Amino acid sequence: MVSYGEEMGKNNFDRDGNNVKNSLAVLLIGLKEAQSLGLNCGACGYNQCTDRISHMGSEFDGPQCAFRLLDMGIAIGSAVKTAGMMNVDNRIMYRAGVVAKKMGLIDADFVMGIPLSITGKNIYYDR
Repeated sequence: MVSYGEEMGKNNFDRDGNNVKNSLAVLLIGLKEAQSLGLNCGACGYNQCTDRISHMGSEFDGPQCAFRLLDMGIAIGSAVKTAGMMNVDNRIMYRAGVVAKKMGLIDADFVMGIPLSITGKNIYYDR
C-alpha cells in the first residue's frame, strides 16, 4: 500500500498501509459482476440500466449499480459492528481494497478492506 501510494502520488496510502501492516488480518468485501436492479434510476450515470457499459477504472471497475453499492455498505456495516461487539478494533478502508484488488487478492470489481486488530489501544483511532 505504501509503494502504491508513492508510485501513484496519492496521499494516506502510507498511513493506512502502516495500519494494515500492524493488523492481525484484513477482511475484504467486494462486488463482482453485480447486476443492476433494473430501476432505471440514473444513479450510476446511465438513464437506463441496460445502457451501462462496463469498463475497467484506474482503481475499481464500473459503473456499479448504486443499490448494489448500498447493499455492500450494509454488509460492511454489519461486519464492522459484529467485530466491534467482539471487541475487535477495525476500520473500513478504501485504500486497502484498491491494493488488494491490484494484487489479485480478491477477484472483484469494487472492494473495501477492513483491517482487524486486538491490542490494548485501537490502532486506527489516533492516526
